Amino acid sequence: MAVVLAIHSHPDDIEFVIAGTLRLLGERGCRLHYMNIANGCCGTAQHSKREITRIRREESIAAAHVLGATYHESICDDMAVLYTEELIRKTTAVVREVAPDIMLVASPQDYMEDHMNACRLALGGAFARGMVNYESIPPREPIERDVTIYHAMPHGLSDGLRNPIVPDCFVDVSGVIAVKAEALACHRSQKDWLDRSQGMDSYLETMKALNARAGALSGRFAYAEGWRRHLHLGYARTERTPLEDLLADLIVSPRET
Repeated sequence: MAVVLAIHSHPDDIEFVIAGTLRLLGERGCRLHYMNIANGCCGTAQHSKREITRIRREESIAAAHVLGATYHESICDDMAVLYTEELIRKTTAVVREVAPDIMLVASPQDYMEDHMNACRLALGGAFARGMVNYESIPPREPIERDVTIYHAMPHGLSDGLRNPIVPDCFVDVSGVIAVKAEALACHRSQKDWLDRSQGMDSYLETMKALNARAGALSGRFAYAEGWRRHLHLGYARTERTPLEDLLADLIVSPRET
């Protein structure tokens, strides 16, 4: 049974670009794990920092439950997602605890630094997972386990300079789009905040529209999530394709469209 670890930046980021594939892997028998690097403390225009952090933690736990995933605690505040020694060590601890075969992580190109640094932290934690002289926070024993890393699509499907990001493959999430919406709806505190701060209108409809755009790019699916596979060096002894193997009947590559 494969173990899958999803890591993104803030509460609700996983639901936008990762949750469909994560849920499908769970339906294929994988054990699922869920982690937001940041605690969501800045995602409000009305609550105190302490209150919104509590609210968003509870929302994330509920969303992880909808997806069938084990929840892991956040390790920093919003806008403090930085590639620092402390946060790499904390991320490494989670990777060692979970011992994933597959990691689903943020895109290395996106519209904000928290997202891109969450990607870097996930990669750093995975790279250090087996280093015997690298102490995690809290201390966890190093693991010898191959891991394959896949990058989700950025919000907007482009980098910060408006260049389109082309995935290696698209996963058909049409059959789980309702579950994605249910998980995202757990983040009730974000509706008004996203409407006001980022013009996302209804965040549930925004998520569906994003996945519909990816579906249209696939040339085959109504709703899709796109993925790029990270180079295996430093993470696995040989090149592996577990996502493609587990979801072969739900995947198409751009070359096939």
